[in-house]
Amino acid sequence: MNEGSYSREPSREPELRTILLGVGGRDDSRVDALVDVVKEVASSNTTVIIVHVFDTDSYKETVKQVANTEDEHIEPDELAAQMSTTEEITGRLKADSIDYEARATTGRKGDGVVEIAKEVDADRVIIGGRQRSPAGKALFGSTAQKVMLNAPCPVTFVRDRK
Repeated sequence: MNEGSYSREPSREPELRTILLGVGGRDDSRVDALVDVVKEVASSNTTVIIVHVFDTDSYKETVKQVANTEDEHIEPDELAAQMSTTEEITGRLKADSIDYEARATTGRKGDGVVEIAKEVDADRVIIGGRQRSPAGKALFGSTAQKVMLNAPCPVTFVRDRK
């Protein structure tokens, strides 16, 4: 090689083994966009962890709706798997032969997503959010902002296109 010249290998993104997809009650309108982003970055060795974080009140209310009783206890992971948004996402991932599992926790949404991302050693977190007004574009929602600032890995934010 001549002095001053160099050889550059094409850069490759590292393979993502674990993607955490944070979903909530308002994500039903952006399932297509979220799944499209997952499919863009997932490989045949990727597992997608679909995470739903319930606050205490929404957890109790959702258990009542799913179990049709106030007495029955449903584990958060099981409850998350039964959520319509999660079922729609898992159906699409299964159709594309992408491995997945549903996880959940109770507490503050941003903290829960970050906590599970650390537990599963996520390589990427994908979260959705709504489009903001011109004045609001300077800030993301509090949940998205907390995840982006505290996640142990890169975060992809998928906004509504509306």
